[in-house]
Amino acid sequence: MRRPVLILAIFVLQALCAFFFVSDILSSFVGFTTTPMPWELRELLEIWAAFGLVIGLVLGGFSLRRAFRERNLAEERLRRASGAFMTLLAERFDEWALTPAEKDVALFAIKGMSTSEIAGLRNTSEGTVKAQTNAIYRKAGVSGRSQLLSLFIEDLMRDDAGSLRLPPVMDQRSA
Repeated sequence: MRRPVLILAIFVLQALCAFFFVSDILSSFVGFTTTPMPWELRELLEIWAAFGLVIGLVLGGFSLRRAFRERNLAEERLRRASGAFMTLLAERFDEWALTPAEKDVALFAIKGMSTSEIAGLRNTSEGTVKAQTNAIYRKAGVSGRSQLLSLFIEDLMRDDAGSLRLPPVMDQRSA
């Protein structure tokens, strides 16, 4: 909540300051006549408008730096999760004693490829791929592709103590 308010405040501050300078320039250019104000007041307004633009620039820089840092952190987490998933795949494939061909087929199946796509990639017949997927399911103790994938998702959601880590449940009143 605090962050969007800060960004909105920066935007409003910069918009007001920019409006002051742009309206001053346009009024001179277009030839609008206004009642003259004392030069001291005009200088004070210009100083405060310039100061507001500088503050907006600095705060905008901080916000941009924070956004880059958060993006980099999210990318690092994604990279680690991807590495963890591949490590988990290798561990389970070894645990189930899959052959190298079965490992390839299992990886392609987990990626969501069809039997014909896997056969085309591996230069084998669809019957061979079906036999390999059945062997994979039997060794993993599952009945199909969705159950195979759910095994890995559950493993990734487990914490170090072995209990399932569930996302926090939203309060029904805040939804």
